[in-house]
Amino acid sequence: MVSAALIKQRTRLALSISLLAVLLISQQARAAEHIAPTPWSTITSSDISRLIPHGEIKPLQVGEDEFISLYREYMSAEQRGVVLIIPDWQHLPTNNAGINFLRTHLTDFGYTTIAMTVPDINWQASAEQSTAEDGNNTEEATVEKKEVATDSNSETDKQTDASENIVTPKHVDALAYINNDVIDNYKESLIARFEALYQSALDEGGKIVVIAQGASAGVLLEHYASFPNTNIDAFISLSSYLPNHERNQQLNTLVSTISPPLLDVFYSNDNPDLLLSVADRKRWVKRHSKYDYRQRELFGLRSEPQQHERLSKEIDGFLRRLF
Repeated sequence: MVSAALIKQRTRLALSISLLAVLLISQQARAAEHIAPTPWSTITSSDISRLIPHGEIKPLQVGEDEFISLYREYMSAEQRGVVLIIPDWQHLPTNNAGINFLRTHLTDFGYTTIAMTVPDINWQASAEQSTAEDGNNTEEATVEKKEVATDSNSETDKQTDASENIVTPKHVDALAYINNDVIDNYKESLIARFEALYQSALDEGGKIVVIAQGASAGVLLEHYASFPNTNIDAFISLSSYLPNHERNQQLNTLVSTISPPLLDVFYSNDNPDLLLSVADRKRWVKRHSKYDYRQRELFGLRSEPQQHERLSKEIDGFLRRLF
């Protein structure tokens, strides 16, 4: 029979071996390199390519990057134009907030629809910019210190060091909902894709209409307020806003300064910042005499089939008054 001492010895040996194995595994895990997660746009593009009929998928190129657009040809006797559809950021062109319904049903009214996938949001844009600025400031400070050291004596150096250690008080404002650098980075990427989408629409011929949703609509309204070279015949905004208080207030003014006719659609249960802005937008439109501006409020949930029908009829009626 095995003695109790031998059993204890074997138990301790097994415990020490298991602890050693755990330590080795933890060291290997720490030594492993960080693997970045798959970008959201890559995942969505893969899903769209797998689920949407291949005849509707139309890849477009922006520099070295490729993104997916969804193409559907008009189904009426005559073509009335081309509708470019841009969903909200981090939303698919097949979302049930009205975008997918417009993409598939505006073809019955005589419009060719081209919907695009939106770029990723770089949430580290502000951190990257601040790091670059800190690096530049450090280099400039180093150069300045070297110049001061060569041109001044030791007493001046001591006074300079003492003055550098003095911290001046700074006023700190409330932080914005989302940093401007993040929005600007998304705006730059979105406009680059939009330019490629616009060029593909020129090949179709006819009138060009833009339907944009949410924050994507907000940055595109900012873009068209600067009067770019891309001329469109109508702009339709669905729940346009910017997730930054100051820029959202400026957006109320910009909607009255863009040159294309604008249909501004919002929902009764929409973003609170947007609902507080709709009256202000009307005042700015009146001040700047933008007579081709229309504002429509839709009631109920944006995912309801009846809501989709009303949205498409509002858009069709607005466009029929124009051309």
